[in-house]
Amino acid sequence: MRLPGLIDPHVHLREPGATHKEDWDTGTAAALAGGFTAVLAMPNTQPPVTDRESLDAVYAIAAQKAHCDYAQYLGAGPNNVAEAAACAADAAGLKLYLDQTYGPLRLDEMSLWKAHFEAWPQGRPLVAHAEGRTLAAAILMSALTDRPLHLAHVATREEILMIRAAKERGLKITCEVTPHHLFLTDKDLSGGWGEVRPRLTTRQDVDALWANLDVIDCFATDHAPHTVAEKAGENPPPGFPGLETALPLFLTAVHEGRLTLDDLIARMHTNVRRIFKLPEQPETWVEVDPDATAEITAKTMQTRAAWTPFEGRKVQGIVRQVVLRGEVAYNNGHVMAPQGYGRRIR
Repeated sequence: MRLPGLIDPHVHLREPGATHKEDWDTGTAAALAGGFTAVLAMPNTQPPVTDRESLDAVYAIAAQKAHCDYAQYLGAGPNNVAEAAACAADAAGLKLYLDQTYGPLRLDEMSLWKAHFEAWPQGRPLVAHAEGRTLAAAILMSALTDRPLHLAHVATREEILMIRAAKERGLKITCEVTPHHLFLTDKDLSGGWGEVRPRLTTRQDVDALWANLDVIDCFATDHAPHTVAEKAGENPPPGFPGLETALPLFLTAVHEGRLTLDDLIARMHTNVRRIFKLPEQPETWVEVDPDATAEITAKTMQTRAAWTPFEGRKVQGIVRQVVLRGEVAYNNGHVMAPQGYGRRIR
């Protein structure tokens, strides 16, 4: 069965600054293994991507290492309103961290939110990490400035119902949900292995996300790899690897009748292209075997993280081959596209 090339609008590739977790080589190899032919990389690296110099530096790395196509977000900081806006044409979008994050990118004052909303060029994506009441405030800011806003990794019942209400009133809001917030609850993982932001939620929250599938525009992995040693340590960082498990999980959900194949394609390709205004990838597709069964295991994965929160889960539907711009980029467990084959799509 052939699917269009999937696009993940939310990945952390950890380069620069934390390549022991992942880099543009292993992260984009993992993307191809998961059926993703393009990824949008988050800016909270070390140092963060906040200006022309740091954006160009990341693109120089990606040009040498990336196996699949890509674009890089800019991070909204307290002092880069004009500088970030000047780079908008070359960025995947502007990411606003309105709740917890690491490094200097958290925006605590709503006046700073407003400044970025107003300065960022019309027609370029604005994406916010906003939870609970902060999410409601971000929706209000979108309405006040008349700017479209994409809400990252929505996780709770109250959040998805707030987004439904906003959409019903014609506000320019879109959103994404991660596989781990759809397929795991706060009872499924213990200790550092369950640390993620937003946190894993209750069965009632998970059920509410599925019940409001029509409100969810995109599935995004929020691929956030950390090493086994880090997750098992005394101060485990939040985040899960997710690029290689998302499509098998959703194909299994299709097999179970929880969503349709059209639902999957809309949320992993069509809507992502529309919301983020991404170019078409010619001669690009993913061959999947919808009847093949497998057990998820980190042993066969490309990611440097070397673990998965879905270890041992049985799935139906696996990636056989990925063709990117007419060339076989991935084939039955092997990444065929060389480093540097990926193209910058912004």
